[in-house]
Amino acid sequence: MPRFRWIVVGVVLFAAFLGLGLLVDRQPLQLDAEVATALRGQDTRLAGQIAGVVTNVLGPVLPYVLGAVLLAIVLRDRSRLSLCVRLAVVLLLCRFTSLAFKPVFQRQRPRVYPDLSYPSGHVVSVATTSLVVVLLCAWLRPRFVRWAIGISAAATVLAAACRIVLGVHWVTDTVGAVLAVLGVGLVSATALRLIPVPPGERRSLER
Repeated sequence: MPRFRWIVVGVVLFAAFLGLGLLVDRQPLQLDAEVATALRGQDTRLAGQIAGVVTNVLGPVLPYVLGAVLLAIVLRDRSRLSLCVRLAVVLLLCRFTSLAFKPVFQRQRPRVYPDLSYPSGHVVSVATTSLVVVLLCAWLRPRFVRWAIGISAAATVLAAACRIVLGVHWVTDTVGAVLAVLGVGLVSATALRLIPVPPGERRSLER
């Protein structure tokens, strides 16, 4: 896909994130309400206890772990500095979507809970880490890209499900988180020449 098309896709996804945020800002969608009602009280039961453990791992800690991995790659091979710096910028920009837009939308949680709701910070963290891991594999270990995509998608869905089971996020909070990360991620990664990467140019661009 030409570079311009990646940017267009990213802009459309980010616009969808903003549109969804405006749509649910004052009142949850019927889907949100029905799911929240069906899962009410699960946060104090076994499902909620399991979800709590999972979200301690699949949450805000992941971007920090990936940042440490990028640093380790640079320390091991200085020729990877440009690549890792660009990936770190994408990581920061995507993670910032939660911090920047929660105050914009001021959406309340399904139950009493500190902090605002849209988009889900946990899902943003997992989706952000996932996107950058896929990009990292595309550059350094292309044969692992399919595995990275599959594992990343599963981890993001699991993180979203756990936050919904805990009653601390609406379904649309998690959908918005993914839209925001993909939107910002595709635009920033394209601008930083991380995508698309023709195989023959990978080494020259990395320098």
